[in-house]
Amino acid sequence: MKELEGRTSAAIDYPCSWSYQIIGADEDGLRRAAGEIIQDRTYRMVLSRSSEKGKYQSFQLEVVVESEGHRLAVYEALRSHPAVKIVL
Repeated sequence: MKELEGRTSAAIDYPCSWSYQIIGADEDGLRRAAGEIIQDRTYRMVLSRSSEKGKYQSFQLEVVVESEGHRLAVYEALRSHPAVKIVL
């Protein structure tokens, strides 16, 4: 286990499959965002939920990440994309 700022966390062995939960108002925009960010890598994107009135959709985006830097870069790129409201 690795200790980060007083917290203990499990070490991640890279490369590995990683899942991001992305939420936004426009399904097509979220799909485009994933394609632009992941580019030529293989990924899987599955609808996980829609809000009660259908205003927001949540998708699980799964991709193989090569390193912690790559994992964080994908997270930051998703977070800063205009179509993506929230990344978990």
